[in-house]
Amino acid sequence: MTAFDFDLFVIGAGSGGVRASRIAASHGARVGIAEGYRVGGTCVIRGCVPKKLMVYASRFHGEFEDAAGFGWTVGTPTFDWGTLIANKDKEIDRLERAYQSTLDRWKVETFREHARIDGPGAVKLASGRRVTAKHILIATGGRPETGTFPGAEHCITSNEVFHLERQPKRVVVLGGGYIALEFAGVFAGLGSKTTVVYRGEKILRGFDEDLRDDLSAAMGKRGVEIRTRANIARVDKSAGALKVTLTTGETLEADCVLVAIGRTANTEGLGLETVDIVPGRSGEIATNDRLETSVPGIYAVGDVRGHIALTPVAIREGHAFADTVFGSKPWTVDYDMIPTAVFSEPEIGTVGLSEADARRTYGEVDIYKARFRPMKYTLAGRDERMLMKLVVDQKSQRVVGCHVMGPDAAEMVQMAAIAMRMKATKADFDATMALHPSAAEELVTMREKWVPPKA
Repeated sequence: MTAFDFDLFVIGAGSGGVRASRIAASHGARVGIAEGYRVGGTCVIRGCVPKKLMVYASRFHGEFEDAAGFGWTVGTPTFDWGTLIANKDKEIDRLERAYQSTLDRWKVETFREHARIDGPGAVKLASGRRVTAKHILIATGGRPETGTFPGAEHCITSNEVFHLERQPKRVVVLGGGYIALEFAGVFAGLGSKTTVVYRGEKILRGFDEDLRDDLSAAMGKRGVEIRTRANIARVDKSAGALKVTLTTGETLEADCVLVAIGRTANTEGLGLETVDIVPGRSGEIATNDRLETSVPGIYAVGDVRGHIALTPVAIREGHAFADTVFGSKPWTVDYDMIPTAVFSEPEIGTVGLSEADARRTYGEVDIYKARFRPMKYTLAGRDERMLMKLVVDQKSQRVVGCHVMGPDAAEMVQMAAIAMRMKATKADFDATMALHPSAAEELVTMREKWVPPKA
């Protein structure tokens, strides 16, 4: 291995790349890593971490209103966008330093520049330097797709939204997935007039139907206008504003148009052609279950694989790769029962199968669900309902789906995922003592099966 400059060279210092580097180095490998933007990747720098900080900021509006019901007198609150962005930037800077500190502590050599594959076992840096490595790991993540309609250049994506100098008063969000809905909730909570435009019949394609319906209704109550079965035909800029023309013929006035229509693998300019790796239609790189590409010695982890675009998945894949290749501890990632959250307002947490998918998989299923007002909102008087839903395979009585919408939904589902991975049955849930008073106790107290109404 000494014939190479490195035992492992990682392209991309996001969550997956950093984890792989650290674990490989802990096994004694000589590791180099290149990052052309900032260490930390999408999640830390311009993804889930700064987004959730903005979600927290947007929720204070409701907290101030709720306080009156509990006897608090709160003056007229004011919000300053510049303060939020500045404090968010400070926290992101701190996290980037922490990620870099981890690499330094494990003696991973960091190259703060773009890198591309330059033939088998070689990487070319933007500075012109060529380095060799026995193993190359591609961990370049993904990037947001942009619109192709006329005037798309006047729009922003989830990359630019974190750096707006001023809060837009009127926002149009194109897309119906979790990124679109999370930012719609942020802007609406901070006081911007917000409209969601989505080409499908319902938002949140792929999620359980009850979650889709209940979130749409809840966002509407919070003032978010949702236009389904529509798309943007064009965007025109004039007099400092944007005129958004929809395919339905309707026009909207906006100060900002956020395009959140999906993400694509970040493989452009990566030099894949020098090793005869042919990316997929969305730029994704195919691998086997050991995360190795079609070329021996070249691997890929995380969003660039086009598989499951979640940070914990990228981290787990990076760890599995490093243990397998450098630690003599081979293992593969289990993608079953991955919990996920939508930090919309209200929040969604979900793990396992939707009702529709469960019926396709198991045939007969039992459904348990409850809708109720969370205790916190009883004195506040807020018109909001929480949803709890369990999907149970009728034959085995195993809980195969858990879906929650409401405050702290993600926290609840993370715990439910542990039980479900252990193949807990509905009887196991029922036998668990309830924690009272809590919203989560509904998950272990629901007894009556839901029966759909007769047509």
